[in-house]
Amino acid sequence: MGVQVLPILLVFLLGDSIGDAATNPYDFGAIKGLMSDWQNTPPNWVGTDPCGGDWDGIVCTNSRITSITLSSMGLTGSLPGDIGQLSELQILDLSYNRGLTGSLPTQIGNLMKLTNLILVGCGFSGRIPDSIGSLQNLVFLSLNSNGFSGQIPPTIGNLSRLYWLDLADNQLTGSIPVSKGSEFGLDMLLHTKHFHFGQNQLSGTIPSQLFSSGMHLIHVIFDNNRLTGSIPPTLGLVQSLEVVRFDRNSLDGAVPANLNNLTSVQELLISNNRLTGPLPNLAGMNALNYLDMSNNTFDATDFPTWIPTLQSLTTLILERTQVRGGPPVILFSIFSLQRVVLRHNQLNGTLDIGTNRGNQLQLIDLQTNFIDNFKQRAGGYSIEVILVDNPICLETGAAGQSYCTIPQTNTSSYSTPPNSCIPPVCNSNQTSSPNCICSYPYTGTLVFRAPSFSGLGNLTYFDSLASSMMISFQFYQLPVDSISLSDPRKDSYDYLLLNLAVFPSEGVSFNRMSIYSIGFVLSNQTYKPPHLFGPFYFIADQYTNFAEVQVPTTLKKSSNIGVIVGAAAGGFALLLLLALVGVYAFRQKKRAEKAAEQSNPFVNWDPKKSTSEILQLRGARWFSLEELKKHTNNFSEANEIGSGGYGKVYRGTLPTGTLVAIKRAQQGSMQGGIEFKNEIELLLRVHHKNLVSLVGFCFEQGEQLLVYEFLPNGTLKESLSGKSGIRLDWARRLKVAIGAARGLAYLHELANPPIIHRDIKSTNILLDDHLNARVADFGLSKLLREGERGHVTTQVKGTMGYLDPEYYMTQQLTEKSDVYSFGVLMLELLTARTPIEQGRYIVREVRVLMNKDKDLYNLQGILDPAIGLGTSLKGLERFVELAMRCVEESGADRPTMGEVVKEIENIMVFAGLNSKAESATTSASYEEASKGYATHPYHNEDFSKYSGGFPPSRIEPQ
Repeated sequence: MGVQVLPILLVFLLGDSIGDAATNPYDFGAIKGLMSDWQNTPPNWVGTDPCGGDWDGIVCTNSRITSITLSSMGLTGSLPGDIGQLSELQILDLSYNRGLTGSLPTQIGNLMKLTNLILVGCGFSGRIPDSIGSLQNLVFLSLNSNGFSGQIPPTIGNLSRLYWLDLADNQLTGSIPVSKGSEFGLDMLLHTKHFHFGQNQLSGTIPSQLFSSGMHLIHVIFDNNRLTGSIPPTLGLVQSLEVVRFDRNSLDGAVPANLNNLTSVQELLISNNRLTGPLPNLAGMNALNYLDMSNNTFDATDFPTWIPTLQSLTTLILERTQVRGGPPVILFSIFSLQRVVLRHNQLNGTLDIGTNRGNQLQLIDLQTNFIDNFKQRAGGYSIEVILVDNPICLETGAAGQSYCTIPQTNTSSYSTPPNSCIPPVCNSNQTSSPNCICSYPYTGTLVFRAPSFSGLGNLTYFDSLASSMMISFQFYQLPVDSISLSDPRKDSYDYLLLNLAVFPSEGVSFNRMSIYSIGFVLSNQTYKPPHLFGPFYFIADQYTNFAEVQVPTTLKKSSNIGVIVGAAAGGFALLLLLALVGVYAFRQKKRAEKAAEQSNPFVNWDPKKSTSEILQLRGARWFSLEELKKHTNNFSEANEIGSGGYGKVYRGTLPTGTLVAIKRAQQGSMQGGIEFKNEIELLLRVHHKNLVSLVGFCFEQGEQLLVYEFLPNGTLKESLSGKSGIRLDWARRLKVAIGAARGLAYLHELANPPIIHRDIKSTNILLDDHLNARVADFGLSKLLREGERGHVTTQVKGTMGYLDPEYYMTQQLTEKSDVYSFGVLMLELLTARTPIEQGRYIVREVRVLMNKDKDLYNLQGILDPAIGLGTSLKGLERFVELAMRCVEESGADRPTMGEVVKEIENIMVFAGLNSKAESATTSASYEEASKGYATHPYHNEDFSKYSGGFPPSRIEPQ
């Protein structure tokens, strides 16, 4: 009897009950079918209960298998038709398993609940089955980097919910399918945002029917195919487009004149075709970063005068386009310009780069033209100029000039540097991480299909990519210690390639579940890189150095064991049984207590008891959900005053007549209960006129609501962008700066314990009815408890552009991290620009332009005109100097917030302003208000309806 009960008790101790865990027999049969075709399945795929046995890579809901994610496992075999039996399956990700070959079974069309089908970088081949059009819940279809052949199934046009369609890097042939009568076609995908079809063998013309004004496409990528005919004018109707690639095909005819309607396009590549007619006029495409129209047969034309007007341009490639005349000097003054390639044209005269050139310019390639003079400036240039096969280089004595030789191809040697440590010598196949720890990283290649820049020597780009990726991994709570990027390079398709290594934070290697999770974040496009890198995909290497885990073994009967245990089974079995039952009961109690704490962390906050915790609620109320429904007329649409990623914001009126703003979290964006409680506790600790006050909260029926004081003028970001209708001149910006600085100084120096905000930015600075600044949103804030005054080591969180680089590199958070963010905010006050805009970082931009010997420190070109240019801007130079001290690379070189407050006060006195008094001017007195009500910053409705604003939701790392 004792022997029979032991396995049952072990099951209870290790997991849930057998009855709750039993896998649906049809699902188990399907998994057995997969296992019979696959090799190298996870070693814990044993037994008969995938759902109850915690099989790696399998997720279940109510005994049904709903997710299979097995990336980078080295699986070999085929995908059998058994997969079609998993009728509840929602996610299938088998990416990065090159050993999975053969064709997709038609039974895949039986997975009617499938939302994500991801088979990136496998070895599948054959036709994509038409049955894929039956997956009407499909949102994400990524079959790129395989060997699929045949035509694109027209039935894909039936997938009305499809968001992402990636069939690139295969061997697909035939024409692009569009609908005809009752037949489906890609033109029916009105809600799809991504058309990725590059690197195939598609042929025929591009149907004009493929595009329409009702589409929401942002990426149209058809490069490296065999398409013929002209570019359809209907392409110019898709106003949402950001990336367009039709390069390396056989397209002919004239470029549609309405292409310049695509004012959001940032990358346009139509090179290496047979396009004819006039060079298209793209004036007005002000967002354009990367333009390549080379190697076509356009009509001969003078250098286009509209090109220098594209002030966001980083890359201009017009090789073999029959451009003539002299390249205008104004072209080289574009601030963001990095690379100009005008080879094999008819340019003549003098090359004059000028003195007001963009500081990012790296290459001017004018090979094989008719340039006969190069006007060089004193001191020379750091730009690489190539004038080979021009008359200037055929003159006597020109051979020694650097611009008359073709330089060796430059490749960037970038590699993520160590974080202030010395890399050790590692054993075997281990690699030293940026934190100088030897381990087995997860590696692969990041491929960016349309980066907005071409200068691979700009290390800032790759630093920002590494930072954003690390923040993303930490945001999803993946066990990642650090990441390394290396060897940036361009391939023959003009794609940007980067080596990626991801290092584990626990032990020297990842376990299987960690690899599945990291792989899914990259294959499913959950991670979004900085905008300047554009669309990407990842090809992972097989991971083999898994962390050792204990694999459950099947309990087997043995005659010897039976005899031994049977001989001692009397009283011992009963005692053992009682002991195990007691342990089980104790563990279940602890589980229940922990679950209760997770589900309701306020369980100890009993309003009827005067506990120490409840005393922290002084000054705030615990509202019931029914109360807040009553105060907002059941959260009516009429009371909605804003929305964001966190949820919606409602105007409420308390019984006392007090106006409040109620932020209601939506499902999917809520914090964990404990994190929500921690944020409330932090808000209740601080009371200052330059901090937004918490009125109360509600945690009930799965709802999370925060009740704040009502502030009428929204965020600083809204005012700087002009959306609020409020004009901030120089005096008002100084008053905003001093208010925000005083709020931060209070958090650092007077709060007990001190608080680091960790997310200072213009969307978290609110303006009251007198335009006094209030610091808001403490969702990422960190308390410095006793012993942590110097720094606290923590996961990196914040917002790109404002993030302290020293904090990112060391993960050591200090008050100086807030000082850095505040310095970026000061520069934003001066320029009204976002910190990272079109690949330009405001800190670096100011640092390069700044010249103390010139008026306004030579910053007139980037100052916000609304600041009052042309009027007296007393103290602006000192304000700039202070901002640049705040963004010093080393925290030790930055001032404290107390020192910042004193310096801004001195600047205000110098400017003739009263730094001690609050602004007595209300928003109603502004000249804008006299012209009519301003637009409310969180709503499209008339400002007169409700004059209120509210702190936006916490913006998670980009």
